[in-house]
Amino acid sequence: MGSSGEAPDPTNASTPAEFIAKLRALRTWSGLTYRQMEGKAATYRDALPASTIATTLGRATLPRERFVDAFTRACGLGDDEVRTWLEVRTRIAMADPTQPEEEPPPSRPRWHGLARVAAIAAIGAAVGVAATLGIGALSGSEGSATQEPKYVELPAKPVGGLDMPVVGSWARIHPAGSPDLCLSQGYDRTDRYDTEIAAQMPCEEVPFPLVYLEPVAENVVQIQWHHPEFGVGCLAVMLDGVGQDMLEPRDKCADGDLTEQFRLEQDGEHFRLQPTVNYRCLGLRAPVDEAGAEVVQSPCSDAAEQRFAIELIKPPF
Repeated sequence: MGSSGEAPDPTNASTPAEFIAKLRALRTWSGLTYRQMEGKAATYRDALPASTIATTLGRATLPRERFVDAFTRACGLGDDEVRTWLEVRTRIAMADPTQPEEEPPPSRPRWHGLARVAAIAAIGAAVGVAATLGIGALSGSEGSATQEPKYVELPAKPVGGLDMPVVGSWARIHPAGSPDLCLSQGYDRTDRYDTEIAAQMPCEEVPFPLVYLEPVAENVVQIQWHHPEFGVGCLAVMLDGVGQDMLEPRDKCADGDLTEQFRLEQDGEHFRLQPTVNYRCLGLRAPVDEAGAEVVQSPCSDAAEQRFAIELIKPPF
């Protein structure tokens, strides 16, 4: 994985929105995922959480100076190039008095389901999940800030049947039989589970959360939800409890958590979505033709409700 050609030039950016667009172009040029950028930043002793990157690049306000410094270095720029980006940021900040010189750090995302995250992630780490799948995890001892991270490279097109770049893509996921519905935020129709879950909803009536598919292994992705209020979360299948077999967003995307990873298996024009924790299939809970039908895992079958169309879309900013 790596960049090619010249890095984007920020000097003609004159507004915060244009500067953010340049930062997004720089991330694309680098060829790195958010988690890989987090690891790269650590080699410079910078703190650059993946969730902070996603949240900052989704805003229309000027990012903090220390974010720009860490972000550009993580993308592979040298001292002179980093200085240019910082000078452009300063120029824009001085020209627009409504932009704070230093924004407070973004608040932690507030998706639900936090109680189960640590236990499940720990189980995944204990069995060597990251090494087994070959996902983009850091090598070497934990906590080493000087060792250059090494990553398993993904194919240029990491998901068969999708023209998705290695850095991932914004997307809409439609039930195969309902192109006007999208996998989005809903609630348990039985009212037994009282926090947000994944359900099919009218695409135009429920604009958030935005969906981003990030490859973590060949034909395996995390399904990220980006929300203006809750921040960034990853969908995870629930293995027990009242919400068993449904999907909920979690506020921390964990590399080693198989409940947050889904294999995309092409089936003609559609895809099966399989949680890698057990290789069952995602589908819709009956009645499946209603808006609000919950997305649940169940044994794989030929049922139409276990087929999804994946539409890759342009960045929605």
